[in-house]
Amino acid sequence: MGRVQDKVALITGGASGVGLETVKLLLAEGAYVGITDINAEAGQALADACGERALFVRHDVSSETDWQHALQAVQARFGPLDILINNAGILLPGNIETATLAQFRQLMQVNADSCFLGCQQGVAAMKERGGSIVNMASVSSWLPIEGYAGYSASKAAVAALTRATALYCRKNGHAIRVNSLHPDGIYTPMMQASAPGVPAHYLMFDPKANPKGRATLPENIAKVLLFLASDDSKAISGAEIRADSAILGMGL
Repeated sequence: MGRVQDKVALITGGASGVGLETVKLLLAEGAYVGITDINAEAGQALADACGERALFVRHDVSSETDWQHALQAVQARFGPLDILINNAGILLPGNIETATLAQFRQLMQVNADSCFLGCQQGVAAMKERGGSIVNMASVSSWLPIEGYAGYSASKAAVAALTRATALYCRKNGHAIRVNSLHPDGIYTPMMQASAPGVPAHYLMFDPKANPKGRATLPENIAKVLLFLASDDSKAISGAEIRADSAILGMGL
């Protein structure tokens, strides 16, 4: 028996990076997985490779209509939802002087609005049976990173929304756990795009060779998401889980 045997999961941003590794891990642990992403070609290819326990749905996570469609499609195929991982997000650089209002709004829409919609519709889908919602945040929600002001604000909103949703579920008797995961850097295509031409060994955390490295591998974060999605974390809700290799105090 796998750790999420026969549970039904929906993972946003599932076609690449952390999402892709989480899809593969949850499938290996027995789940049925709805993969959603805005990249239809990559998402469908992944679902095809994963077999009948996976389903791809094209999904703009900032669209309420797309959320409704994605949840309906996954539950029609596999049954009631047990796990929702709000992983999709974007990264745009900009300090308080260089960032534009349009960029700020785009970051909030994709990173924060998506978690609001996911939590709202996820709670509605799970409140009769219970389940687990995990929202992908970032260390930048609490660690000042001046070059990513809008991104930091969007992830702080995710953390606050997570706490409020978890408390709502507890006070209303819904057996739904809601937690946020706060990684430092993750060596994904999004990070690589933000540091063009920088060799991996300068970015990867290595306690001996590069103690100030910024990144871990996506599969390491996927294992934390599996823990939060599974019944192993039954006592945890409303928590900010830091997967940051003790970055606090290291400097940037």
